[in-house]
Amino acid sequence: MPPIDPARPLTVIELRQYTLRPGRRDDLVELFDRELVEPQEEAGMAVLGQFRDLDAPDRFVWLRGFPDMASRHDALTAFYGGPVWARHRARANATMTDSDDVLLLRPLTHDSGFHAAPSTRPRPGTPAPGRFVTATVWSFPPARADGTALVRDGLLPLLRSTGAAPIAAYATETAPNTFPRLPVRTGENAVVVLTSHPDEEAHRRHLTALRAHPVARGEVLPGIEREQTSRPRTLRLAPTGRSLIS
Repeated sequence: MPPIDPARPLTVIELRQYTLRPGRRDDLVELFDRELVEPQEEAGMAVLGQFRDLDAPDRFVWLRGFPDMASRHDALTAFYGGPVWARHRARANATMTDSDDVLLLRPLTHDSGFHAAPSTRPRPGTPAPGRFVTATVWSFPPARADGTALVRDGLLPLLRSTGAAPIAAYATETAPNTFPRLPVRTGENAVVVLTSHPDEEAHRRHLTALRAHPVARGEVLPGIEREQTSRPRTLRLAPTGRSLIS
């Protein structure tokens, strides 16, 4: 498959969380950023972000995107059936204990997703940028849209007005997995919002401003809390040197 047109929207996203063997995260990051980014994109997908989880020293988090579910099948078939993965899979798999924690997502609104932009990617060996990225995951009851609507119509505008416009927002993609060789979490009704900050202190200041906003405090946040099935989980992430998301 040819690489994705950078102007084409990515309507399917995988949020992938890998649990690694103790002490092996830097090994995977180095291998991934050096050997596995461009070959995936040449197969027809976009590698959007690679991160170290700041709360779990043995967790690697990354996102990749596809124009649609059919192209996802074709791109994954090309990459995982191709020579690059055959050459490197043993080294990559040796770092992992679990790679099945995967949310399949779609943009929450027509303009809340990423486009492919590989031309802006830093070169191999580029130092990590030092920025602070969050991915907050809300879980709502299956087939209920109220929580999703509260995030979309209530929380996203508040995030923008309090100084931290989300860089992307997604909801669960409910279409069947077109590449069952790679499992995804099923039965989910999740919303994921990603934000980026110069540092963790900037993120804390923004949370304080958000919680102090009268609409957030009195309506939106309590409404989301009533709808959610569990407390939201915020992934605190440090981008690697080649991550497009930073």
